[in-house]
Amino acid sequence: MATHTHLHPHDHSVHDDRAAHRDHADHPGGGSAGAGSPGEPAEGLAHRGHAAHGDHGGHDKHAGHSPEMFRRKFWLSLALTVGTLAFDAHFLALFGLRPPALPFTPWVPPVLGTALYLYGGWSFLVGAVHERRARQPGMMTLIALGISVAFFYSLAVTFGLSAGMALWWELATLVTIMVLGHWIEMASVQGASGALEHLASLVPSMAHRLSPGGGHAVEAVPVAALRTGDRILVRPGEQVPADGSVVEGGSTMSEAFLTGESRPVPKAVGDEVVAGAVNAEGALVVEVTRTGEQTTLSQVQRLVAEAQASRSRFQNLADRAAGWLFFVALAAGTATFVAWLAAGFTLDFAVVRTVTVLVMACPHALGLAIPLVVVNATALSARHGILVRNREAFERARDVRVVAFDKTGTLTEGSHALRAIHVAGGINGLSDDEAMRQAAALEARSEHPLAAAVVEGAQERGLSVPAVEGFEVVAGKGVAGTVEGVAYRIGRPEWAEEQGAAFPDALRGGLREAEGRGESVIAMMDGERVLALFTFADRVRESAREAVRALKAAGVTSVMITGDSEAVARTVAAELGIERVHARVLPQDKARIVQELRRLGPTAFVGDGINDAPALLEADLGIAIGAGTNVAIESADLVLIEDDPVDVARALKLSRATYRKM
Repeated sequence: MATHTHLHPHDHSVHDDRAAHRDHADHPGGGSAGAGSPGEPAEGLAHRGHAAHGDHGGHDKHAGHSPEMFRRKFWLSLALTVGTLAFDAHFLALFGLRPPALPFTPWVPPVLGTALYLYGGWSFLVGAVHERRARQPGMMTLIALGISVAFFYSLAVTFGLSAGMALWWELATLVTIMVLGHWIEMASVQGASGALEHLASLVPSMAHRLSPGGGHAVEAVPVAALRTGDRILVRPGEQVPADGSVVEGGSTMSEAFLTGESRPVPKAVGDEVVAGAVNAEGALVVEVTRTGEQTTLSQVQRLVAEAQASRSRFQNLADRAAGWLFFVALAAGTATFVAWLAAGFTLDFAVVRTVTVLVMACPHALGLAIPLVVVNATALSARHGILVRNREAFERARDVRVVAFDKTGTLTEGSHALRAIHVAGGINGLSDDEAMRQAAALEARSEHPLAAAVVEGAQERGLSVPAVEGFEVVAGKGVAGTVEGVAYRIGRPEWAEEQGAAFPDALRGGLREAEGRGESVIAMMDGERVLALFTFADRVRESAREAVRALKAAGVTSVMITGDSEAVARTVAAELGIERVHARVLPQDKARIVQELRRLGPTAFVGDGINDAPALLEADLGIAIGAGTNVAIESADLVLIEDDPVDVARALKLSRATYRKM
């Protein structure tokens, strides 16, 4: 039966949920952010995705920043700082030294200090304006306060407007250290940026469109030129360029990238196909039903873009501390000024003390402590096979109480292995090894994913595989050929019934048992009856059981969310000891289920597929399996380099230790 996986173009349930979730973020793009046509260049998608990411009420301190930018700023700021210190009389006096006796010496600190304030401090000044507009003062506001007070006071002293002491060297070191801290922070964990580009690359740029009027002429046209009602030819091995319905031909398609379905999906006339799916062995004529922003893949792009935009609402520990310290600094500065005046001291004296309090309140340590802890923690994580991609990941991870796992490629390896062989027996029946030899001979020349599992099974048993003659592929059914003088067919069990082959009761029992466990089944037959059944199941990762046990011991609940069938999901869950299972879940529903799980407590999601990207971004902590798709990795906070689910438990443990250090 065909699996219908599209997101209805007018279904705004996911968008509405997220709108309520981030109504304070003032995201101007609404639900359209990032929803692009499959034919749209990746650069355009990237640009719009980044716009959504940075348009968060204007208070994302990292908007428009990059590690390379702050690296350049740091080295030039350091050079200006060295020059300032070398000519600053107050700094040199601390070491009993004097600046060079040159005519321009007194003007070197003001000139270099002004350049430092405008060049090195500009990002902090702009960030402070954004925080002010958002009414959320944080580290940027605190840094801007400190360097601005130091700059304008020192400028006033330099031009004789005050009898105090210029603070050019304090300004220089403050700016440089804060630039260094920002560089370290951004270099340690860069934000997700490549997800939308990778999604766009999944759809081919050209399509084979059939001439209108039922003709057989085929023309290559850009995907963007396709319209609803066009008929396109999808050849074996090609990706589907747009959503549509099969009108001619039969085949199987891999939709695992989108649905999580671990086995190829048969496609016949009337069945739906989705953009990005890979056609296997048969040529198909497809009538286009959805193009551009209405396609399934484009709507996943929209979900990813929306989730990326909502991510910037998080503020790290240092920001919150800086927000409080900003008000403390203002209060302390005001109290200092009033106290010295009340004590009878001069205005100049009170101003100097007030400026000193405000400059000292800007925390050199706070600007470096959090980034350095993150760098240390990410290095430690990397040694344990855990790549940290998001700066707030550890902060959110410490309180995780629910871990939701995708099944295919996460708890399982995403590849089928031969589970059992059922033979008919009887006088003319085959033994297990004989059935395996004949089947492997046929499947050795097939490109079907289950064929590889048959051949691998024969190799594991050390069987010699005979030659096959007259080999042919029957699209959407299976393969046929002559092995050792006998004509065999091997393929879908339904094919045997269509051919009128007898189906022994013993084999029917095996078929029902396999279907009850959600296993894939192929049948081998001769001209009269079914001789053997081969059942296949997705391999469960060896470390998955240990991961579930470790999480349970830590008080964390494990949940499975998968696009695979109910029977398959229940079978795997029973093996692993997972009690809560969500099966047959469509891409947009994964994010919704994660949102529901968050009501039980902070939730992590672990996945590897494209369909997992919205859920990875919706979760409090997104964890991608390292062997997964690029889009899943780019959407995650943590990446498990060794593809080991046990590292999920290790990551949560490490995050708690990191938070204590912060």
